[in-house]
Amino acid sequence: MFSQLFGKYLVEKGVIGYADYRDAVKKQMDVRVKLGIIAIAEGMLTAEQAETVHKLQKQFDKRVGDIAVEKNYLTPEQVESLLKKQGNPYMQFLEVLLDAEKASISEIEAEFAAFQKENGFSHADMTALKHDDFESLVPIYAFSSKPYVTDIVSLTLRNINRFVSRDFYIDKIEHVKEMNYTCLAGQRSYGEHIIQIALAGERSSEGFLKIASAFAEEDYVTPEEDALDSVCEFINCTSGLFAAEQSKKDVELDMQPVYAYENQKLIGDVYVLPIYIEDCEVKLIIGIDSDVEMGQRSHKFSYEKVESSIAIGLAKGTVGIVDDSKMSRKILRNILEGAGYAVIAEATDGEEGIAIYMQYKPDILTLDITMPNMNGIEALREIISVDKKARVIMISAAGQQQKIIEALKLGAEKFITKPFEPNDVIANIDGMIKK
Repeated sequence: MFSQLFGKYLVEKGVIGYADYRDAVKKQMDVRVKLGIIAIAEGMLTAEQAETVHKLQKQFDKRVGDIAVEKNYLTPEQVESLLKKQGNPYMQFLEVLLDAEKASISEIEAEFAAFQKENGFSHADMTALKHDDFESLVPIYAFSSKPYVTDIVSLTLRNINRFVSRDFYIDKIEHVKEMNYTCLAGQRSYGEHIIQIALAGERSSEGFLKIASAFAEEDYVTPEEDALDSVCEFINCTSGLFAAEQSKKDVELDMQPVYAYENQKLIGDVYVLPIYIEDCEVKLIIGIDSDVEMGQRSHKFSYEKVESSIAIGLAKGTVGIVDDSKMSRKILRNILEGAGYAVIAEATDGEEGIAIYMQYKPDILTLDITMPNMNGIEALREIISVDKKARVIMISAAGQQQKIIEALKLGAEKFITKPFEPNDVIANIDGMIKK
């Protein structure tokens, strides 16, 4: 984040050109090697251990080093030494500019001091900025007297850093009463506070599409509607991780189905944080205990039946998929069919899920928990009441532990957490089929 903020400042002051700034950032992104790769090269981790850490990081909001220490793969001292080898963003950016002879060291240092003074940054602020320390930077840019705002901003940035790109920066948060938008994807949670988290932007804008493509693993985002659905799932992941953090503090949040709106106006009391991903803007919207109306006419996602690419007679088993996200259904279908299972039916909510189970009687039904019309828990209860031998595996975002426990008590056999890890999906499905 430092390189983007300082680089833009250098462009504004005429020290370097915009193309030079973008080239420097790109080269710097290439320089910073993943911690796991360095650990393997240094003989501190095996490839298998690094892969385990990578899988866990996809599902939980934790740093690579923290996971490695928890698994007893590395000591805190080893993690510290690896972080130093990753490099300091400021030094990397400086090195790239100097190597390209775009500015002298004295010129950059003078602008660096002016940049600090102009923004009113303290020495501690600059140290945090140089190291892209989000936890320290967020209160500078996203201070709020409302509870949870800075926590949600910090979590969202970590998810962008994990799933989307390290090439991003933020601007100062704003408190607004209304806002026009082209596309908006969000989710509401209830508990001690009513919380809404949303992202707004142009559907075809680079910032919105980068989140969609990266979170959906690129191959799954094709038409524009898929992009909006994928951003909904990014929000679902963020809300789930936030709920999981709160549950550790004995604060339970009930996550509602995601929602999407197009070409409307937000009316209410919210905080808006501009986020620039590779210089393309999206807006993070946070509402806490406010009667904000995100829109009046929610977007309806299209649904089309997809035939299985695996013949039932040749399949290892048959599966029905129930999930309101087209992206999630597509990813899960590809994982299952790639492993030799026939996906014989799909549904978008609990009511449809009951219907496809009764009609097709798949060997296994995957059932998302948070869906519109009827959630997964309610659908599971009805299915089990009719067929006690039904084999159901629940799908959930993080932060739904209580609902998972309820589902297992009702008769679900297993659960899978989003975002999907293919090996975990197959291991669970194989285990159920072989019983």
